[in-house]
Order: sequence, then structure tokens, then C-alpha cells
Amino acid sequence: MLESWKIPLIMTVLAGLATTIGGFITFLVKKNNLKTLSVGLGFSAGVMIYISFTEILTDAKELLIGYFPNKYNWVVFIGFIIGVAISKMIDTFLPDHIDDDLFDESGKTPDEHHHIKRAGIFTAIAIAIHNFPEGLGTFLITSQNITLGISVALAIALHNIPEGIAVALPIYHATGKKRMAIWYSFWTGMTEPLGAIIGLGLLQLFLPQMFVGIFMAMVVGIMIYIAFDTLLPLSHEYGDWHYAIIGIMYGIIIIWASLLILNP
Repeated sequence: MLESWKIPLIMTVLAGLATTIGGFITFLVKKNNLKTLSVGLGFSAGVMIYISFTEILTDAKELLIGYFPNKYNWVVFIGFIIGVAISKMIDTFLPDHIDDDLFDESGKTPDEHHHIKRAGIFTAIAIAIHNFPEGLGTFLITSQNITLGISVALAIALHNIPEGIAVALPIYHATGKKRMAIWYSFWTGMTEPLGAIIGLGLLQLFLPQMFVGIFMAMVVGIMIYIAFDTLLPLSHEYGDWHYAIIGIMYGIIIIWASLLILNP
């Protein structure tokens, strides 16, 4: 039974490890030199928006039509709203942003260094919780459609890189310890495979098609919220809207072309 879940688990782990890449980038480049990251964030948003509305919603409908032949569109719609609501609740109760002044460590007092470290820790907690439903969604989608799952994992991995930076940068600036900064960025990403393990358990406990169909509709809500609330604002923060739009269009064009090639 577990053999069929190897690829979904591997994809989810790899997506989660991207936060560690972000942690290492912290020591190589400065925040104001990340124009490429701005395009990458826009690219990730474009991929997520395109596959959410053209692929994942379609798969959700196909999975639910047998259980709700006359109401499946409403079930998908409700699932989408629940996904948006979950994302909004996470944003409401947990911090997911660090003020720009925390990135400048010059002239900081011991209390201010403590404040920076505390901000980094809270950001790590927030991102870890954000990553949990992403891991669950990536696993469930890949278990149903490997091609689509790879696209989702790629988009998640791309936006996990700046999340790793957001965690590692304040920790490193406050403590001067690279190993600690990398460790925090690593474990925030590892909540994604934890979500995958939970997903595997859920698939064994519930009717797979009905549960996955509803959850995939929820994933669309989560991914669209992430794209507009997190990825696009961060893309603008690291570059400008011009870079963000370029990234979005490249994301849509490349993922559309790849799906046409892989599924002619």
C-alpha cells in the first residue's frame, strides 16, 4: 500500500526542503539584490493561479460528481470558501511578516537583538503552520495526478525559498549563528512532509475520492489566497510590480506548455 505513496512523499519532502535553500541564500546575497527572487515569486504565483483554476478544480469536480451528481459544483465552491477561510484564520492569529527595520542589524542594542530573534522565531512558527496544509495538499494532489503534483510541488518549493530567508535572516542577524539560522529554516519546511503523512493516514481512514475531491477544492482556496496575499506582495517587496508581472506571465506560459507536452 505504501509503495504507491513514495513519489507523493518524496515530492512533498523536496518542496519542504526549499526553505533550507532560502536559509543558505541568506548568507550569500542581500535583500536588495534579490530581483531574480522577485520574478521567481511572481512565477510561483502564476503557476499556482493557473493550475488552481484550470486543473485542480477540474479534478475536484471529477472526483465529486459521482457522490454529488447534482450539487458537485456547490460542494467545490464551499470547499474553496473553506480553504480561503482557513488561510485567513492562520493569517489573523499568527504573524507572517517581519518589518523592514529588522533586517538592519547595525547599531542594535541587546534588547533590540532579542526583539529581532523573537521576530524570527515567531515567523518560523507562522511559516511552519502555513506549510502544513501546503504539504497535505501537495501530497493528495500528487497521489491523484503525478504531473499536476510536480507542478504544485515546484510552485510550493519556489515560494518556500523566501520563507526560508524570512526565518534565517533575523535569526542570523540577532545571534550571528549560521547553524541556528539554517536549523530554523529547515524545520519550518519539514511540516510539509508531516502534512503528507497526515494525508496518507486520512486516505486510509476516509473514502478516498470524496475526501480528496473536497480537500482539493479547499487547496484551491488556500493556493489562491497564498498567491495574492503572500507571493505577489513579496514579489513587489523584493523587486517591483514589473518583475512580478513578468514572473506571473512566465509561470502561466511555462506551466501551460509543460502540461500540454506531458498530457498531449
